[in-house]
Amino acid sequence: MRGPKTLLPVAFLALLAIAVAAPGLLTSTDPLAADPLKALASPSAAHWLGSDHLGRDLLTRVVYGARHSISIGVAATALAVASGILLGLAAGLSPKWLDEALARSFDVLSTLPELLLALLVVAITGPGTVNVIFAIGVAQVPHYARVIRAQTFVVRHSGYVEQALTFGRTRLAISLAHVLPNVLGPIPVLATIGLGQAVIASSGLSFLGMGPQPPSAEWGAMLSEARNYLRVAWWEALFPGLAITLTVVCLTVVGRRLQRRFEGRTP
Repeated sequence: MRGPKTLLPVAFLALLAIAVAAPGLLTSTDPLAADPLKALASPSAAHWLGSDHLGRDLLTRVVYGARHSISIGVAATALAVASGILLGLAAGLSPKWLDEALARSFDVLSTLPELLLALLVVAITGPGTVNVIFAIGVAQVPHYARVIRAQTFVVRHSGYVEQALTFGRTRLAISLAHVLPNVLGPIPVLATIGLGQAVIASSGLSFLGMGPQPPSAEWGAMLSEARNYLRVAWWEALFPGLAITLTVVCLTVVGRRLQRRFEGRTP
């Protein structure tokens, strides 16, 4: 992936990875350290992005906020991918009646917006980081399951699978050795784009008070706290919102690039 249109998003995502794995490399300030005397300080040399309503350094909180927001998105996407692969394979390899039942379930769930479905799950399970991960993962499962089911249909009728059947290999062995490896091709592309959607969903749920609770540094929760100070401290809402936007845009750009390469449309 070459060219500034791709290298810049990749560089930003690499910076995010550092913020998630080792935020101390990017800032030495405690994200929870408050100083009421510096509350709502505008961006300056002392506080590059300003401070929030409690006098906490905003740059530090944005950096540490990446750990919560990205980790929730990654965990939810991993759950959705794993569940989608299992359900998609089960549908594609099952008898027709079971496949139809699963396929219709995927279709019904896919008609609901992911955030709305995640809200429904959180309403049942309750707020909290683990429940938000579970809710977002469940909401994204139908998308992956439908793709894997379609890929499974193509692979199961291919010549090498039919030949393996004639040699007496069991369906389980064929599924693991031939079907599964050959249906995973689109998953990296879908997961990259889906991660951006998961970050938006996690931030949205946190904004509504259902994710990590204050004083945790999480982008959506930071936006929720900042909404009461928009008239006097625009920077408190701008920079967490900008972090969310740039993350989603960069993930989408990289995902679309991967998609074009997977489809053979670019070198």
